[in-house]
Amino acid sequence: MVRVPGPRVLAAFLAAATGWRRRGLAALFGALATVAMPPAYGVPLLLLAVPGLLWLLDGVTSRRAAFALGWWFGFSHFVFGLYWISFALLVDIGRFWWLMPVAVAGLPAVLAVYLGLVTLAVWSLPVRGLARVVAFAVAWTVAEWLRGHLFTGFPWLLAGYTWVGVLPVLQAVAVTGIYGLSLLTILVAGLPALSGWPEVSRQRARGALAAGLLLFVGLAAAGGWRLAGAGHDTVPDVRLRLVQADIAQTTKWAPEVREANFQRHLALSVAPPQDPGAAPPTVVIWAETAIPFFLAQDPRHRYAAATVVPRGGLLLAGAPRAALLPDQSVQYWNSLLVVDEAGRLLASYDKFHLVPFGEYVPGRNLLPSWLPIASIAAGGSDFSAGPGPQTLHLPGLPPVSPLICYEAIFPGAVVDAGDRPHWLLNLTNDGWYGLSAGPHQHFAIALTRAVEEGMPLVRVANTGISGVVDAYGRVTASLGLGRAGFVDAALPVALSGPTLYGRFGDAMLGLLLLGCVIVVILFRQSPPAAP
Repeated sequence: MVRVPGPRVLAAFLAAATGWRRRGLAALFGALATVAMPPAYGVPLLLLAVPGLLWLLDGVTSRRAAFALGWWFGFSHFVFGLYWISFALLVDIGRFWWLMPVAVAGLPAVLAVYLGLVTLAVWSLPVRGLARVVAFAVAWTVAEWLRGHLFTGFPWLLAGYTWVGVLPVLQAVAVTGIYGLSLLTILVAGLPALSGWPEVSRQRARGALAAGLLLFVGLAAAGGWRLAGAGHDTVPDVRLRLVQADIAQTTKWAPEVREANFQRHLALSVAPPQDPGAAPPTVVIWAETAIPFFLAQDPRHRYAAATVVPRGGLLLAGAPRAALLPDQSVQYWNSLLVVDEAGRLLASYDKFHLVPFGEYVPGRNLLPSWLPIASIAAGGSDFSAGPGPQTLHLPGLPPVSPLICYEAIFPGAVVDAGDRPHWLLNLTNDGWYGLSAGPHQHFAIALTRAVEEGMPLVRVANTGISGVVDAYGRVTASLGLGRAGFVDAALPVALSGPTLYGRFGDAMLGLLLLGCVIVVILFRQSPPAAP
């Protein structure tokens, strides 16, 4: 029989690791933390990854080593979690081959700095035992929040998203937001580390872990009760058709097939309903940049698009928008356009949170002309940013907040607080990333915004995943990745009022962090272990 080493033996072994062995183990734990994320949802692996990192930190003897430990954990975590970003370069590998190392390793190396600062901060604090675990959770959460806000922000792979596959637990974000759920997740995931520290008695270690697990049992019970009382009401007289044309990114903008791609959208929009007894659609929705023409300057394609608009209904479609400026230069926007059955452009929305190097080059005017940097998606011409979250009031529809592509990943920044909508509409083009984990992660992130804000989310993607999510995060209709077709679905109703998170935002996170800081102060000196 193989004897499994106890927690204290394992903790001592990890603390004794040095050099490349320590860095390799940190990278291993970082990879395990990635498997906890969508689409794998291996949540229990966090109970190994987080304590393992804390035990490795016990053997660190310098600030440099403390930072390096978290950096290697983070580097591995982001390499495995964001590998799919490099797929965007394969669309035009002849031009962008030289950026492949930047996408594969450069971005993870930068993002890993945040976790390096986490381990450095925790190592620098004179705390042990429970206070050390809580301090680690606080530092991790603050790092996530900073990563989501600094330098335009990139709040991807947040720890709280591990619970998207467990809908009762995910209901907590209606109160705490995703950052608050991250805090609770890392806190409980770190509690097994107590069993490896001699200064913490086994009884206290077991009690703390039991209390942490009971916390999530309580969250699941409360979330289950919330879901049990949730209705399935839908907005009357509204029937949505989500069109997913599944056009390969390599041919999406090719001049010789643009017309054929446009015609594919038209054909899917007027195809007979899959359920012959179902009501016909009243609104047709196309994905981000589904229309490869400038409709304001192209009446032929605008009127062609109008032919698929249901009687008295609308077409909501992603398309580029252009305007000629007084100096004869052209300004471009990544937009949503609203077309009625007469071919009129009723409204537009311009994406405001642009992708750096994907839709614009930061500091382009400061770069030397010989440097081979051009925005990948915009083909060398920068898109301009819109004014910010906007609520569109359209005939026949409840007020809607459009979100284009990764605008849906930013918690607390998806609605106009002064003019709250009744639903979220996310148009995206995940065709850049193929059949990878990226689109699954993107859908899980967007779904979480619906629960946070207490309003349904409709997501239409070029290659998937398209779907309708109600205010509780339940997927009521969907079309999977890499499939061409359409989904006809009703629009779920929003909650009668904003959630606590929708009303107060990250103030709820602030209260949780304050409570954790108080715990750190109260338990900064661990009691001696029981004999």
